[in-house]
Amino acid sequence: MREKDRVKLCTGLMLTMATLCTAALFGAAADSVVRTFAQTAAAGAAQEARGPLYGLTIAVDAGHGGYDGGAVGRVSGVPEKGLNLDVAQRMEEMLRGQGADVVMTRTGDYALCDEDPPIRKKLQDMQRRAEIIRINEADMVISIHMNEYVGRSESGPQVFYREDCPAGRLLAGAIQEAMIGGLSPKKERPALGGDYYILTLGVPSVLVECGFLSNKVEEELLMTEEYRERVAAAIVQGVVDWHALPQEKPQPLAAVKREETQ
Repeated sequence: MREKDRVKLCTGLMLTMATLCTAALFGAAADSVVRTFAQTAAAGAAQEARGPLYGLTIAVDAGHGGYDGGAVGRVSGVPEKGLNLDVAQRMEEMLRGQGADVVMTRTGDYALCDEDPPIRKKLQDMQRRAEIIRINEADMVISIHMNEYVGRSESGPQVFYREDCPAGRLLAGAIQEAMIGGLSPKKERPALGGDYYILTLGVPSVLVECGFLSNKVEEELLMTEEYRERVAAAIVQGVVDWHALPQEKPQPLAAVKREETQ
């Protein structure tokens, strides 16, 4: 074979090999893109299957209990403690369905204090609720209550947050809006700042007054399972709405340090 032909043959072989290598590289790159896309889609599907609140630990605090009945229905005479627990347990199921881990401060009709404690019963009860929340490293606290007022005309659910706490205010606003949308109360109340022990634990926290037991119409509603289910669903929807907000969540105020001996 002449030298010139040998050069042409070698050149041709080199071009063929280069083409094959390029094709292999493009194939590998395409395969990598496909795999990355598939992995991203799978991760998104897994997240959706887990629920929008996956990764959050939420403390649900049913107010009162045991010796402490709380507010009492003006007509029915039913204390709020059982209604609080019922709403809290409905929320527990719904929140778990949305992917959250849920910590309950109580699961029955009892107070979290000793029969004869060395400090006030109510204070020991609140200390122990706070300890349950702290030990379980909750990311959020939702305390459930029923309202009452000396006048019978007052009505409507209302959400309270720790005074001057932007994190609590944002959460309370989302829940208040969801409760107005889900319950269509006659009176639309705004979320308000308040001074409550359960709101001072260093995480976004709200205290939800689900309605007024001193209002005849609202008391009748709260006595029905259907309405309590709607209350629980509205609160949970508020948490989901809060979690979906695009802006960065503000940091909560630090936990209040107390000399808890009184």
